[in-house]
Amino acid sequence: MKAFTYERAKTPAEAAAAVANNPGAKFLAGGTNLLDLMKLEIETPSHLVDVQDLKLDRIEETSDGGLRIGAFVSNTDLAAHDRVRRDYGALTRAIVAGASGQLRNKASTAGNLLQRTRCPYFYDTNQPCNKRKPGSGCAAIGGYSRQLGIIGTSDACIATFPGDMAVAMRVLDATVETVKPDGQTRRIPIADFHRLWGNTPHVETALERGELITAVTLPKPIGGTHIYRKVRDRASYAYALVSVAAVIQPDGSARFAVGGIAPKPWRMAEAEALAPKGAKAVATRLLAGARPTSDNAFKVPLVERTIAAVMAEGAKA
Repeated sequence: MKAFTYERAKTPAEAAAAVANNPGAKFLAGGTNLLDLMKLEIETPSHLVDVQDLKLDRIEETSDGGLRIGAFVSNTDLAAHDRVRRDYGALTRAIVAGASGQLRNKASTAGNLLQRTRCPYFYDTNQPCNKRKPGSGCAAIGGYSRQLGIIGTSDACIATFPGDMAVAMRVLDATVETVKPDGQTRRIPIADFHRLWGNTPHVETALERGELITAVTLPKPIGGTHIYRKVRDRASYAYALVSVAAVIQPDGSARFAVGGIAPKPWRMAEAEALAPKGAKAVATRLLAGARPTSDNAFKVPLVERTIAAVMAEGAKA
């Protein structure tokens, strides 16, 4: 790990300005992803701005009956919250499907949204990677790609976003609240928060330099049966090959967000409208334009089968 300096911010705007004014600075919250990347010298910040003292660790009801989740609410506390368990069950299920109990105790809501890909070529500093070094190439293209993306990828990168929580946030239509270095605030729909890789896979979110996440808000509950199904290589502490967050309504209408296949949680209203026609129709529309490799082509039928399992579970509820 390379040497770095450190400070503890006192206000969100102060933290944002500290990072914006120092090209080598990064925010530090729980550190469950950043510190690992620093140890491997994939991330090499020269300065860390600790934001854990900003009192952004509360879950509060909003005026419209939704929830406002502070950026530094731990994954454990969020999953266990009474309102989340009762009204946003897909979120609880997604969180407890991820990582381990120890990591969930430390990982923050904002940090979970910002975690970086687990592509093995991103982690191997001997391999070219456009996310680590823009313009260097992508070793995953033509390499071993079983875990990697099948849709929304590009000729510059085929990595996936690795998280579980964001998939549930996407199906629930969450909004990300931020503060900029000049103190202005912004609200970013979760659908627009994560970017497709395009020609700039190192630019992963819609955040500007120094912009700090302060909260995530959930709209009022939409009812229905909430499900999160994760298909992975082992029963715990593994990233999704395919995951599906779903809300199934009694009338058969449904929402689906899919993880493990793209640079962001993948959801399409046009596919959801086909729910009465069955899982095959939904998956076919959802994956229109998919570009799987020979290593991960199995994900295409796996998405359909996982959606079918989720729909069957919803029908029984």
